[in-house]
Amino acid sequence: MTSQSTLISAEQRLQALRPDESLSTPLYLQLARSLEAAIHAGHWRAEEALPSERNLSETLNISRVTARKALEVLFEQGLIRRNQGSGTFITPRLEQPLSRLSSFSEMLRLKGFTPGSTWLERGIALPTHDELIRLGLSPTEKVVRMKRLRKADGTVMAIENSTLPARLLPDPTAVGDSLYEYLDGIGRPVVRALQHVRAINASASDAALVGIAPGTAMLLMTRIGYLEDNTPIELTDTYCRNDYYDFVAELRR
Repeated sequence: MTSQSTLISAEQRLQALRPDESLSTPLYLQLARSLEAAIHAGHWRAEEALPSERNLSETLNISRVTARKALEVLFEQGLIRRNQGSGTFITPRLEQPLSRLSSFSEMLRLKGFTPGSTWLERGIALPTHDELIRLGLSPTEKVVRMKRLRKADGTVMAIENSTLPARLLPDPTAVGDSLYEYLDGIGRPVVRALQHVRAINASASDAALVGIAPGTAMLLMTRIGYLEDNTPIELTDTYCRNDYYDFVAELRR
């Protein structure tokens, strides 16, 4: 019974995409726009497979060229990705407002994703010159460095490198999925942050970690988080997959 209802639902989703030949808008563009609207409306979930060109062609009574051109539009917009030999899939995308301070885990939950992490490194060391300056530390004060892969529904979205004064985190393994939840729990919440975003090319090592080709464009977010008294306690570099992130800023006058 469940299987049949799933098939009916899938059929209904496809039929809703049928282009209208009486309109002047090209069929492929109609299909691309309908697919885009359906993806944003959540009718297809992140990492779900899209129908093949052949399936779209036969179900919607359009040519395979029309179906191919529509999918190409979505590919160029970063809404879908192609896996050689396995099909076309919806790309997970995170829309992050630049005006709101939130943790990675909180942001994912708000968007309906399940956050996750794979820890790569956690340790205590003396600060580098850059860490010393940015966090306002003494040369002998130690820091905690943590490196991990940040995931949404099991998909690697970013590489995160965080540095904090060791006095706040004597045991780096005490942090679970959310650093900010840990800081809230010890009464040291980050209430303000300065964040810089710039484009970089992925190094060979970073590319291997997130599953992209070396030299592919990534977004590097550098964040310095502050306590209520303006003491800096967090320095985080996050290397984001360019095809998975949108940053949104509202401008007023």
